[in-house]
Amino acid sequence: MEASQNLQTPPKFINDDSVSQECENLISSLHSEKDSTGKTLYNYQGSWYYPNTVQAILNFQKHFRARDNDIILASFPKSGTTWLKALTFAVVHRNKYATNLVSHPLLSDNPHNLVRFLEADLYVNNQRPDLEELPSPRLFATHMPFQTLHDSLRDSPCKVVYVCRDIKDVLVSRWHFISKLVKKELNCNYPLEETFEKFIKGAYSFGPFQDQVLSYFKESLVNSNPVLFMRYEEMIEKPEAQVMRLADFLGCSFTEEEKQSGTVEKILELCSLGNLSNLEVNKMGTSTCGIAHQAFFRKGGVGDWKNHLTDDMARKLDEMVKKKLEGSGLKFE
Repeated sequence: MEASQNLQTPPKFINDDSVSQECENLISSLHSEKDSTGKTLYNYQGSWYYPNTVQAILNFQKHFRARDNDIILASFPKSGTTWLKALTFAVVHRNKYATNLVSHPLLSDNPHNLVRFLEADLYVNNQRPDLEELPSPRLFATHMPFQTLHDSLRDSPCKVVYVCRDIKDVLVSRWHFISKLVKKELNCNYPLEETFEKFIKGAYSFGPFQDQVLSYFKESLVNSNPVLFMRYEEMIEKPEAQVMRLADFLGCSFTEEEKQSGTVEKILELCSLGNLSNLEVNKMGTSTCGIAHQAFFRKGGVGDWKNHLTDDMARKLDEMVKKKLEGSGLKFE
């Protein structure tokens, strides 16, 4: 099936066709809002989800058992998730897969299939997915805020890596992404202004942005669970330093020999947007979370919001985030 055709089918996690009676009872008591396509979102534990996602989160919270060496990659959607997945997979498995060989999994499979989402993939398709046979360290991903993730990790020292990005670039990237997903289905355009209004109101899938970012930043300071807080802009500006920081946190630091032989640079080249987006596997097919591979790749840069948002939009977004983060020590320039 062509990728363009895949974009017409909504991913399973945004639907409401796999909800148990227990979940129906729960969401009936939750505050709800309509998204721009007319689908209903529900606020569960401070964040907004579609019914199938609420069901998946309930499944996860009931049945997930963390291993001490699990690694969970967390992010708000469109904050550098695909890049973080690719980098982490390459760093953790660099002794298993040489980065300069044609046999590396990242050359033949999409990062979202190699590091699967908990609530948007594994637990939305199965109440009890078989995770016990996965080799250690297991790599998972999530868009849940930390408070929703936390109970399942309470008794485990497993590591969490969170990547954040400026809200303005997140909004623009999300608008492009959702436009690809809904344009065929609705046979209409998806106005940027609608995305902006949803961000200001806070009622959108996995939102509000500023609440989620703050949940992980605070935890990275408290450290009851080890949380590495990364910034997308710093990863773009100083990729070598940030990849080494990632490896140090995960307990698989680069040796001096690896640094001298160019291993860090090889991983960055392997995982670069230019390389991944040009691979045939990422130009066709659909990921395990139900989204066409090609939809995950666009510009991946910093500051593209200037080409789309008005000065007034940018100011309102910055002020909203600044107000929420005030006193936390976290700032966006």
